[in-house]
Amino acid sequence: MAGQKSLKLNFIMNAILTMSSFIFPLITFPYVSRILLPEGTGKVSFATSVISYFAMFAQLGIPTYGIRACAKVRDNRKELTKTAQEIFIINFVMTILAYMVFFVGLFTVPRLRQDKMLFIIVSTTLLFNAIGMEWLYKALEQYTYITVRSIIFKFIALIAMFVLIHEKSDYVVYGGISIFAASASNVFNFVYAHKYVGMKPIGEYNFKRHLKPIAVFFAMSCATTVYTNLDTVMLGFMKTDTDVGYYNAAVKIKNILVSVVSSLGTVLLPRASYYVEHDMLNEFKRITSKAINFVWLVAPPLVVYFILYAKEGIVLLSGDAYLGSVSAMQLIMPTVFLIGLSGVMGIQILVPLGRERIVLHSEIAGAIVDLIINWMFIPSMASVGAAIGTLVAEAVVTVWQFVALRDTVTVAYREVHYLPIIIGVLLGGAASVWVKSLCWMEFPALALSAILFFGVYALVLTLAKEPMTMEIEKYALGKLRRRFKRADHRQN
Repeated sequence: MAGQKSLKLNFIMNAILTMSSFIFPLITFPYVSRILLPEGTGKVSFATSVISYFAMFAQLGIPTYGIRACAKVRDNRKELTKTAQEIFIINFVMTILAYMVFFVGLFTVPRLRQDKMLFIIVSTTLLFNAIGMEWLYKALEQYTYITVRSIIFKFIALIAMFVLIHEKSDYVVYGGISIFAASASNVFNFVYAHKYVGMKPIGEYNFKRHLKPIAVFFAMSCATTVYTNLDTVMLGFMKTDTDVGYYNAAVKIKNILVSVVSSLGTVLLPRASYYVEHDMLNEFKRITSKAINFVWLVAPPLVVYFILYAKEGIVLLSGDAYLGSVSAMQLIMPTVFLIGLSGVMGIQILVPLGRERIVLHSEIAGAIVDLIINWMFIPSMASVGAAIGTLVAEAVVTVWQFVALRDTVTVAYREVHYLPIIIGVLLGGAASVWVKSLCWMEFPALALSAILFFGVYALVLTLAKEPMTMEIEKYALGKLRRRFKRADHRQN
């Protein structure tokens, strides 16, 4: 495998990227949410969710398909160039069509005309996504580049947040800075791409070979976008911007945790696709088993901790004005675990195996369930109803994929050490819950409770000699020993 990157390096880079995605909102959102209040953040969240539907049509399913297609031919520059150019052209043509439909909607739908400038600014994500070719860099496992580039732009955006946002009416500026942080770096992706693929049109394109798999991935993208954004969109149309703001505060915390749980699985798709393409099935099974074990190890404690400390987390991140978010957050937290498992089974196992239709069917089922439950509960329960819809939809998706994969993943699930995880979560919760009785401010309460909860959890796993915990600790200790040896060597 020419130029193969270390999975450990990829994981570390993706972990740093995940941490930056965690730290950025942790620093900025407490400031922004207190200025814009639920109404302002709700407007931006609603616009972002609406634009996600146009992005869905513009990208078709290329963000996932492109990784698999390019990963298979990455050892052949000529074939990689042809594949990348074909996918890019399809993506760009669809982006133009999506913009045409967007502007028609912008001038004809009253709800969109209310915040025309905000929608136009947020829609620039369509163009940035098209030229960014993120799928190419992930297929080539360029996680160091992706991480460094992302952190630089997030840091610039962080400064801009504090410099430019001072009033409730600055929600349009907030929308623009958010897009800048997430997508503006894609301009550099386009410029930098010549290092890996030829930029001159090579002609003799075969677009037809991509259309059938892209159609399946597009259908998957449709289903995913529907049930991940439907709650916010339906809240925006059926209730108020304030209700959307409450829900957005809960979802923001959930998304941060999902990125942590999914950090290992994210780096495995190109490697898994390569292993399947080259009939290295033992290696494929090994890394997918590790990904499932990682989700079980990380997700349950995060879910339980943030259910226990939902109020403190919301108030710290968003302020007292968002107390209406607490119930929605507690209901939506289990989706962190469900999304972690379905992400591994769907994207890291089914897609490389070419069984993406199962992923599609599971997501269609989830979307239908989400639509029905949202329609039933949002009118009377607002953000809580949306949280219920999302929770049930994610459960449907996860169970569907597990049933379809039961013969493949049963061995991986049997390797998970459930007892230490359960005992660790229970003891961690018992060790930390008394902190609530201290009536401290949110930050010290969360800091002390987190140290107790996750400290006890890690201790239980260590005493039980849980294999992945031992592997992580051995790797970390090895790094420290080598660092100390180098330091001693320099001194001597």
